[in-house]
Amino acid sequence: MSMPTFHLAPDLAVSRLCFGTMTMGEQSRLPESLRLLDAAFDAGVNFFDSAEMYPVPQRSETHGRSEEFLGRWLRARRAPRDSVVLTTKVAGPSGQMTWIRGGPASLDSRNIAEAIDGSLRRLGVDYIDLYQIHWPDRYVPMFGETEYDPSHQYKSVPMEEQLLALGRAIDAGNIRYIGLSNETPYGLMKFLQLSRDSQLQSKILTVQNSYNLLCRNFDAGLAECCHHERISLLAYSPMAMGILSGKYYSSDDGGPPDARMNLFKGRYSEGESRYNLQNPKMKAAVKEYVKIAAKHGVSPAILAVAFVLRHPLVASAVFGATEISQLTEVLQATRIHLSEEIVAEINEVHARYPNPCP
Repeated sequence: MSMPTFHLAPDLAVSRLCFGTMTMGEQSRLPESLRLLDAAFDAGVNFFDSAEMYPVPQRSETHGRSEEFLGRWLRARRAPRDSVVLTTKVAGPSGQMTWIRGGPASLDSRNIAEAIDGSLRRLGVDYIDLYQIHWPDRYVPMFGETEYDPSHQYKSVPMEEQLLALGRAIDAGNIRYIGLSNETPYGLMKFLQLSRDSQLQSKILTVQNSYNLLCRNFDAGLAECCHHERISLLAYSPMAMGILSGKYYSSDDGGPPDARMNLFKGRYSEGESRYNLQNPKMKAAVKEYVKIAAKHGVSPAILAVAFVLRHPLVASAVFGATEISQLTEVLQATRIHLSEEIVAEINEVHARYPNPCP
C-alpha cells in the first residue's frame, strides 16, 4: 500500500507517518510489536523512530528493548535496508537513568560514540539514517515547563564537541544525518550556526518536538526558524499520548485501565507533568475537539493526526500504537483533508484553551 512521503534530503524520503516504538518492550510484548511493525510497513510506513532509553516508563531491566525489538523485526522481515528509514536518539544528561553510562552524565564525545555503537548493536544494522539528540545538554524548560530560569543552568558540554562527535560518526558511515529533539529556537539556531563551521550544515535535517491540538508551542518561535533554515518538524505525540482520542474522558471512570496514562500512573513523570488528566483546561479542550470530530464524521484520533499532518513544516507525525485497530485508525489520517470550516472550528477552541499541555 502506498503512503505520501516527504523528502528530508534528496536521498532520504520518509513516510508522512513515523511509527514510534516507545511502548515496545513494556506495554507491547515482542509478538504484538512484530505484528504492529509488519502491519505498518505493509501499509506504506517506512519510517521508524526509537531511542536508546526506550521503552517508557524507563527502567534498567528494559533499557534498549525497543531498539532490540525493532532490530528483531528487521531481521525477520528481511526487507532491503534502503527500504526502511531508521531514526534513534542518544539520551541527554539525566541523574535518574544510572544504568545508561552512569546517568548519563553528559553528551560528550565519549557518550555519543558509545550510544551510537550500542544502538547499532541492538538494531543489528551497519548505519542509522537519522541520529537525534534526545534532549539538550543544557538547561531548557521541558515537559510542561514554560518559563526559563537562568539559575537552573549547569555546566554543559559545548555544542561544538557534540557536533564533532556526530561528524566523526558520519565520516565513519555509522550515521547519515543529524536531528535535534525537544529543542528551542536558540538551540536550533546555535547548532546550525556551528554546523556551518564544521561542514555539517547540510546534515542537520530535523527537530523532533511535541506538536498536537493541545500543544502548538512550535508555532510561536521554532516554526519561523525551521521555515527559513529548511528544517523539518517531526511532530511527536500527535494524539497527546492518546488523550485526544477522548478515551480518558468518555466516561466517569477515567478511561480504560490498560490505557497508558492509567497503566503507568505515577511511574512516567515526563508524560504526567505535561498531560495531567485533572487539568480542567485540557479536559475542556479535549471534549470540544471530540465534538468537532463527531460533527464532521471522523474519529477524534483521525482529526488529531490529520491536523498535525496539514502543517506545512511537518515532515512526519511520530505516532504510537499498541493495537492493530489503533494503527488502522491512524493510517486513515493520511487520506483526510480538513476543510477550512473544520480548521476554523479547531482554531476557535484553541483561542479559548491555548496550549493547555505545553
